[in-house]
Amino acid sequence: MGESKYWEEEWETLPREDIEKKQLESLKEIVKYAYDNTIYYKKSFDEAGVKPEDIKTLEDIKKLPFIDKQTERKTQGIGSMVGELCAVPENDIVFISASSGSTGVPTISPFTQKDFDEWMNIESRLMYQAGMRKHDRYMHGINFSLFVGGPCVLGAQRLGAMGIWAGTLPSDRLLYIIQQFKPTFIQTTPSYALYLGETAKKKGIDPKSLSVKRIIVAGEPGGSIPATRNAIEALWDAKLIEFYGLSDIFGACAGMCDEQHGLHLAEDHILVETVDPKTGDVLKDGETGELVFTSIRKHARPMIRFRTGDIGYVDKSTCKCGRTSARIHIVGRKDDMFIVSGVNIFPSDVETVLRDFEGITGEYRIHVFERDYTARYGVEVEKEKPDADVEDIKKRVVAALKSRIGVKPDYI
Repeated sequence: MGESKYWEEEWETLPREDIEKKQLESLKEIVKYAYDNTIYYKKSFDEAGVKPEDIKTLEDIKKLPFIDKQTERKTQGIGSMVGELCAVPENDIVFISASSGSTGVPTISPFTQKDFDEWMNIESRLMYQAGMRKHDRYMHGINFSLFVGGPCVLGAQRLGAMGIWAGTLPSDRLLYIIQQFKPTFIQTTPSYALYLGETAKKKGIDPKSLSVKRIIVAGEPGGSIPATRNAIEALWDAKLIEFYGLSDIFGACAGMCDEQHGLHLAEDHILVETVDPKTGDVLKDGETGELVFTSIRKHARPMIRFRTGDIGYVDKSTCKCGRTSARIHIVGRKDDMFIVSGVNIFPSDVETVLRDFEGITGEYRIHVFERDYTARYGVEVEKEKPDADVEDIKKRVVAALKSRIGVKPDYI
């Protein structure tokens, strides 16, 4: 078989006016589809006084109301497991990913077979853009447990590369896999890439002597921070490429090219806006604000004007690599969310566990810190009775936080 051609998308090099013309066609279709097939969007659009036929230009998208993470939580489970945002019967859903939520209930992201296949095509495209080819060996060091980044290994395989399904194994085991199977690409979080390289050095293994030539990072900030990127590249003598994704739509939907200047967005699947975080007013390209995504081809659950909570800006100028697709630059978050081991954690996630926890007052303090190049968090709690068994409380709280959030605190 020849090399896969999923990466050869005309969208990548079309003139901007052609990209936006195609986006408008897709936007009109998805708005009508969402209105006709979901309880939530019909009600929401009617309350806003807007109909699908009112969308005549891309700028008309601002007539539509926003949704956010709270919208997902409020609508999920109503009528069905996936809820009122879902546009297809449950029998049409072939895959779900999930993320932790402040209610303790994971927020679900459903996919039809067509959604899933197109998502994997995007992963192939981003990996080709990252330099991956059929002859490469790719070690996927990302969590597989309900995490939206897990299936992305199939994108490498669809490209024709060898997929090594490592997952989140102990560092000794991952280093053994690298030595044994000699991957040329690996993917992990930025902090773990640093930690794994330093662990190798402590064991007398020079990371530069290993087979790794490119490192894809995702799941937490770092890949776009020059100091962090330079440190990882110097440690491994490998080029670093950052991917960006969110469970609410699908896994990686934007990624760096060799120029490492912004992340090319899959604009045939996602329409991006930048809005003022406080007022919601649409900003001009290049202005920093909250990124808002609209999925224009996902059918299981359309996401129209989803406020990501990520602060950044959009660059639609032609990249030096020749691609004309918009590049996003992430500069921070608008809330108090922090990321540990690739898991998004909100203070409200911790509060949900601790407020009514037996044996403590419900008061707590969260500490976010770095150890061994890895982001960690700790939680201080207050025991309810002076003679309470501290070790018992600690054990139960750690177990509860690990179970609910997915990542245990480093200390309490």
